[in-house]
Amino acid sequence: MPTPEEIQRELKRFMKERFGDNVIVGIGPTGGTEPPAGQFAQSQAQKPGRSETIDQILQFNLRPKEVKAYLDRFVIEQEDAKKALSIAVCDHYNHVRRAIERKDKEEDYVKQNILLLGPTGVGKTYLIRSIARLIGVPFVRADATKFSETGYVGGDVEDLVRDLVRAADRNLELAEFGIIYLDEVDKIARGEGMVGRDVSGRGVQTNLLKLMEDTDVTVKSQTDVAAQMQELMEMQMRGQRPERKTVNTRHILFIVSGAFAGLEEIIRKRVSRSGIGFSGEPHNGEHDREMLRKVSTDDLIQFGFEPEFVGRLPIRVVCDTLDANDLYRILKYSEGSILRQYRSSFDAYNIDVHFTDEALRAIAERAAEEHTGARGLVTVLEKTLREFKYELPSTGIQNLEVTEQTVKSPHTSLNDALQEVDQIELRFCRDQVNAFARGFEERYGVALTFNETAVAAIWELSRQKGLTSANLIQDLFKDFEFGLKLITENTGQREFELDAEAVTNPEQWLSNAVRSSYTEPRKSPPASMPDDLDAPPDVDPMEDQQ
Repeated sequence: MPTPEEIQRELKRFMKERFGDNVIVGIGPTGGTEPPAGQFAQSQAQKPGRSETIDQILQFNLRPKEVKAYLDRFVIEQEDAKKALSIAVCDHYNHVRRAIERKDKEEDYVKQNILLLGPTGVGKTYLIRSIARLIGVPFVRADATKFSETGYVGGDVEDLVRDLVRAADRNLELAEFGIIYLDEVDKIARGEGMVGRDVSGRGVQTNLLKLMEDTDVTVKSQTDVAAQMQELMEMQMRGQRPERKTVNTRHILFIVSGAFAGLEEIIRKRVSRSGIGFSGEPHNGEHDREMLRKVSTDDLIQFGFEPEFVGRLPIRVVCDTLDANDLYRILKYSEGSILRQYRSSFDAYNIDVHFTDEALRAIAERAAEEHTGARGLVTVLEKTLREFKYELPSTGIQNLEVTEQTVKSPHTSLNDALQEVDQIELRFCRDQVNAFARGFEERYGVALTFNETAVAAIWELSRQKGLTSANLIQDLFKDFEFGLKLITENTGQREFELDAEAVTNPEQWLSNAVRSSYTEPRKSPPASMPDDLDAPPDVDPMEDQQ
């Protein structure tokens, strides 16, 4: 039988190997574990009382119109969805407020969990996230496809509540009033012809039933090894099993959504059967989204959901497909427009981006062709501006105007922008060259002229070396004053034209010019130089320098 000290050593070694230094195991005088000095007192002191967010829920007095007005700032269209959500959220959190105020008088209340139906990219997630931000409650989002029935490989639906606890910064009281959003719920509908146990469909629906209604979820999962080890250490420290912390789901609002492809046909068949008769009207040409508005419980059951699961989603909201005009309005008017993100990306490089109205319409039209809702805007913008984001930060450009032509032909527009930048930089380079020439003449009495090939060579070389034109010129021609003075003494020449060769190989160019000065006839004696300084024609300039 190992001693307590041996158990502690083995436990400490295991925890370090398994979890690194993030978990500390201390050994107390009685052989039990105890936190480092001051840690327990600190944790006790940090236990929050009633949080500010709980007080905010207690003061909840929003009206449905106020909630919708807030959503209008971020979500374009979806009028019916925003109205239905505003009403449901106000009803739910008014109930929550009353429940907090009088815990001993819980009233019967049917929780208004919500089912959102609509294609991808129409703003379902954004609607729920905006509502959570307005109310100030924790919010988590997950895909239903990652879960499986308890006991099988896959996520446990109770992890949704634990994620909510983490989103609430471990504030259990606050987590009990949060929002859980489960997307792609249509993927867990029981498929036709399913043979055997459906652990990722019907099994998940069954596990969600109590969760969506009223149940207690332990904060520490049974499959969480770290949590189990922590519980073991607490039990050894206190000598008794610690009280398990739980979160009650009674006041957690559940919102599930999905595209529900194929549900329209189920509804259409039902409506067509009920419309047979003298007064019946054909429904074959009716739009899919109008069909979804007529969804019934039987339709959802036929789609593959359990009756009990459908019954726990009393509020059903249909989100409309977004057309090109809707996408244009999202770009232009939504406070959460993706354009803000792109402007911020360019602003990091001190580039101001402006989108013309025609460009926004062209982006919206192309995004509509993607058939992915507002997500298509990101696809089109990324395709349009990717090369701009790569090239422009390395240039001196400070303004970029995105036009309709930019959207239709981004590569051509980028080349035009770069050529314009090149011309601006070339003009600036020429100004720097001329300034150097003026200064050189003032100091040494020798006039320099740089032809177009020389200016172009200086500009290209400055880009390659990452230097300014002024710094590059100073470096290239730092010794020219001595060589040109010698040439002036030999020939009387005071004006020199420099070409590209003088830029790319200045030492060789100057050496050749000095050698030639000893064989060329003297043009005129310099005013400040005596005639006897003229070197004889047969003197080697290199010997003269020695």
